[in-house]
Amino acid sequence: MHVLVTGGAGFIGSHVVEALLTAGHSVRALDALLPAVHPTQPGMPEGAECITGDVRDPATVAAALEGVDAVCHQAAMVGLGVDLDDAPDYVGCNDLGTAVLLAAMARAGIRRLVLASSMVVYGEGRYECPDHGVVAPGPRTPTALRDGHFEPPCPHCGADLEAGLVDETAAPDPRNVYAATKVTQEYLSAAFARTTGARVAALRYHNVYGPRMPRATPYAGVASIFRSALAAGMPPNVFEDGAQRRDFVHVRDVASANLAALDAVGHEGPIASGSLRAYNVGSGTVRTVGELALGLSVACDGPRPIVTGGFRLGDVRHITASSLRLRTELDWSPREDFAAGMAEFAGAAMRS
Repeated sequence: MHVLVTGGAGFIGSHVVEALLTAGHSVRALDALLPAVHPTQPGMPEGAECITGDVRDPATVAAALEGVDAVCHQAAMVGLGVDLDDAPDYVGCNDLGTAVLLAAMARAGIRRLVLASSMVVYGEGRYECPDHGVVAPGPRTPTALRDGHFEPPCPHCGADLEAGLVDETAAPDPRNVYAATKVTQEYLSAAFARTTGARVAALRYHNVYGPRMPRATPYAGVASIFRSALAAGMPPNVFEDGAQRRDFVHVRDVASANLAALDAVGHEGPIASGSLRAYNVGSGTVRTVGELALGLSVACDGPRPIVTGGFRLGDVRHITASSLRLRTELDWSPREDFAAGMAEFAGAAMRS
């Protein structure tokens, strides 16, 4: 199969390119190589055809789609960002870029799409109240966070909640601009599927880590921020109390999920023609942000983490995945061991 990977020079995209090549696919990588993301020229896997261009440019996208059978859409501006001044860039990169790509795919008759989505579409994860059952807590208030009350209460009675695993049936509840753009990408792709009869797999990545992560920036993930601090001889600074629950999944497992999804959109099966089906991509093991920081500190033989009590309003408290749908429908399972992955990540070069 001839596959276009948008964002193919990026952290996740480059691993997807490698996995596709290893599986015997022909790969074309499209990447804008924006200086904010790639201040130095990244290397691309040997064997991939590389095009430098912006997914927001219709002529570039039309050329990149020539002869292509399927698309893995990884290109996006990621992370929480700095403030609302980032909103136009997020919407332009993520939503306009996706719209341009989908329009070009419709014209070219390409009906197979794997979309890189994110756990952020859920907002907070799954919570259960002893008296009210499964509930959706509202956003945490600045006052509560300043007072060290990090757990979201039941919206009905204020009781403490039990955090659980979120599955794909949960309603979207984006809590920041980046999250809103990822929800929009899914809605645009679903509309594309209904209009053209395409099959779309939306892979909701949980916290991805591994080799070739970018160095810490305001748009970086927590693993990158901790790793950059340790590389500078500084302890990782952990927000809140460090007990935030997450699912940390290795980038090679994410790449293998893309392969499984690509196969699924290629024929009739769990993804019907004219529809989008979402899949959580996680390790299946719940860990805390504090555990991640300590694991990296040990792997780097660096200073122990410092729990600061600080917070960011756009962050959620707990978000962990049920990847049962991906495991059962697409016969996927994670293969990377967490401790081994931390050791590899501790010694791996990070992108500038």
